[in-house]
Amino acid sequence: MRKRSIKNTRINEEVLRELSNILRGELKDPRVSPMCSVVAVEVAPDLKSAKAYISVLGDEEEQKRTMEGLKSSAGFIRRKLAETVNLRNTPQITFILDQSIEYGVRMSRMIDEVNQKSSAAKQDQEEA
Repeated sequence: MRKRSIKNTRINEEVLRELSNILRGELKDPRVSPMCSVVAVEVAPDLKSAKAYISVLGDEEEQKRTMEGLKSSAGFIRRKLAETVNLRNTPQITFILDQSIEYGVRMSRMIDEVNQKSSAAKQDQEEA
């Protein structure tokens, strides 16, 4: 199976959906933040491994605790995934911290600040 095939894309989406459900409803580890979400999943073509990109809303300490909790719960998560997704092999999941959402929020704030400063400068020029 090719990496970008339709079948692989459907498997990625299904694993992402079920992984999100497991993190939201079935995982009881107190280290895992309730404000974490699965951004993307890449399952290898041989279905033996998967990379799950996780976004955590919070400070660095909360992100670190959440990643530790997910890594220690990987066996439980894999077992639950095997129960819900019918695959020949249940992939070994590697959790990767994705900070793209946080980066986007920070960029959006910076753009807003620049817009406010430019509108304030424009008003000052009109008054003068």
